[in-house]
Amino acid sequence: MSRYIELQTVEESTDLGAVLRKGKEILLQGFNWESHKYDWWENLEKKVPDIAKSGFTSVWLPPAINSFSPEGYLPQNLYLLSSSYGSEQQLKALLQKLKKYKVRAMADIVINHRIGTTQGHGGLYNRYDGIPLAWDEHAVTSCTGGLGNQSTGDNFHGVPNIDHSQHFVRKDIIGWLQWLRSVGFQDFRFDFARGYSAKYVKEYIEAAKPIFSVGEYWDSCNYSGSVLEYNQDSHRQRIINWIDATGQLSSAFDFTTKGILQEAVKGQFWRLRDPQGKPPGVMGWWPSRAVTFIDNHDTGSTQAHWPFPSNHIMEGYAYILTHPGTPTVFYDHFYDGDDSVHEQIVKLMEIRRSGEIHSRSSVRILEAKDNIYSAVVGDKICIKIGDDSWSPSDREWTLATSGQRYAIWQKKQ
Repeated sequence: MSRYIELQTVEESTDLGAVLRKGKEILLQGFNWESHKYDWWENLEKKVPDIAKSGFTSVWLPPAINSFSPEGYLPQNLYLLSSSYGSEQQLKALLQKLKKYKVRAMADIVINHRIGTTQGHGGLYNRYDGIPLAWDEHAVTSCTGGLGNQSTGDNFHGVPNIDHSQHFVRKDIIGWLQWLRSVGFQDFRFDFARGYSAKYVKEYIEAAKPIFSVGEYWDSCNYSGSVLEYNQDSHRQRIINWIDATGQLSSAFDFTTKGILQEAVKGQFWRLRDPQGKPPGVMGWWPSRAVTFIDNHDTGSTQAHWPFPSNHIMEGYAYILTHPGTPTVFYDHFYDGDDSVHEQIVKLMEIRRSGEIHSRSSVRILEAKDNIYSAVVGDKICIKIGDDSWSPSDREWTLATSGQRYAIWQKKQ
């Protein structure tokens, strides 16, 4: 499918799409790569009132299950809710607190791979004896040392990758996902979504019925040497194809927008307008399924695989919090930066709500040059980012907020 044109009829086709239809979500990634070193569930529980008051609708939590690595991304016993982030009791207290404050909990679903408990075929740890979901080697893809079928996606190297083409595996995963829902998780984030076919994500969402889902379909943007190319259409098309293959039930992180935006803020704002005059990421083609962000535990934090320039953070948030898509705020920026960043982000979230911006809001780009980007979003918000001075010419606009290299106006009532 090329350039997805959004149709309301598609949105109405499933009850699972209610939150996607409204388009009013704002997510908080509630952890970073070091969070496992602290009493994390207790730390987050204390912050729930502030999270709710700030206007977040969902908090993405780190993997809450038993894992071979403390960060949680090498799962083993999927039914053991005791992790380096805290005990099962502490987790359930956090989930209860979030429910009380009407903020949804998003589970990090790591089902591309699983660490075995005992050696099997080829002397590899590809059996799961002695724990729930006691699979044998047939649950592991043949390309990662198991006796299952070939992978339906890319390999996550060095560990047994789960063979989702096996009916018994899917049945067990569905049972586990339904159990997570009963524990109190309402939303799902699918880790390493490139690793298995999106048709299985569709099956899992249909069976477990999360309120909101997002997939991590992350591959490299288009570069010429070390220089980001202007045209990233093939990159965003791959993400769109994945969303489409989930039956349009899942959204996806907009890695295209992240890659472009972190170059644009360095004095290359021309990048923020594609040849058709639209935003250049997934946001520009399928906004209701684009989950925007500027950093996460992989790209930023102490891993810093692909970090957003730290002296331009607020320009990044000024962009994603005033534009279509579903914006995500990173824990480090909201709680580990200085207080003024927290306050500025909260102010931008207030403007998003009062300006009635949603995931499908229209964008009319006015300027996109080296040092200036300006646009009207919806019919009540006007934004400017960059070093050059600029303000809307009409007198109907009034300044709502401003900070370093950004300003936002609202239409007078």
